[in-house]
Amino acid sequence: MIRAVGNPVERFEEDALRMMRGVRLATELCFEIEKNTFVAIKKLSGNLAFIAKERIRDEFMKIIASPRAREGIELLEETGLLAHIVPELREGIGVTNRPKIFTIWEHNLKALEYGAKTGFTPEVRLIALMHDIGKPRAKGPMKNDEWTFYGHDMIGSKMAAEILTRLHFPSDFVKKATILIRWHLFKYDPDEGVTDSSVRRLIRNVGPENMADLVKLRICDRMGMGVPKAVPYRLRHFQFRVEKILREEEAPTPKMLKIRGDDIMRILGIEPGPKIGQIIEVLMQEAIDEPEKNNSEYLGERVKELGGLSSEELKKIASEAEEKVELAEDERVSKIKSKYWVK
Repeated sequence: MIRAVGNPVERFEEDALRMMRGVRLATELCFEIEKNTFVAIKKLSGNLAFIAKERIRDEFMKIIASPRAREGIELLEETGLLAHIVPELREGIGVTNRPKIFTIWEHNLKALEYGAKTGFTPEVRLIALMHDIGKPRAKGPMKNDEWTFYGHDMIGSKMAAEILTRLHFPSDFVKKATILIRWHLFKYDPDEGVTDSSVRRLIRNVGPENMADLVKLRICDRMGMGVPKAVPYRLRHFQFRVEKILREEEAPTPKMLKIRGDDIMRILGIEPGPKIGQIIEVLMQEAIDEPEKNNSEYLGERVKELGGLSSEELKKIASEAEEKVELAEDERVSKIKSKYWVK
């Protein structure tokens, strides 16, 4: 039982943050709040207005970080405190969502609950809690017997920026949260026309560093709708495509070599031609296998050795080098597929 020491009204008037701390302790310890203490919190909940936003933010995030984060948010609502922390969340109470069995409030709580039970970071959990915060304001006419919420991702993104800024969250997190909420409706099903080009555009819009958390947010969103499977095959295949594309962008290219085509022509005293490409192919393969060889001194000497070979010998070595690079790429792709259990 969570009970204020002495007179709860006096304790909370001394420091209103104690009301949030009581909720947090009840959440973490799975305790109830004593009746008089609970009544005092409801009576004085508005006193949070006199508390520094940073202190409110920190206590709020401790609740979000709890394994029982959903229960913590529900208790903030029951005590009247949520209305003085993130009142925008309350706009979803009683508002029908899709599917019809959950309100927007319940859907957001279920998304948070899954993130907490799965052990996602507090940051991802908070974004999951707010991901559909724009739906009540975006609610439109019914279509196919369901309410529409066109543009709720953009509306919610702006609302999240205002909320997080108001609570003095770091600017980098504010930016990340707004991006993830803006793009949380991304398509991932190849049957819906998702191509590698569209995946690359999404990566550019979201940022490579945020893609993993975007997928986690989508998983929370899915589970918040009551679906039976968190990560279906199509979403796993999307994860594979993202990692494959990111690896491709990081893959070695001739530009990584500490020697250029012009250098090769100068060293060998030759004009542009297929020989240059063949030599680069060999140097690339060697630099991939042994990165320490990617230095101008070694490469310059190696160019002289390769330049002394006959056309047939160089062509054969270059072809073998190309095959090794392709084989390494195939093995890399195979490992990524195995990681996500896709074909």
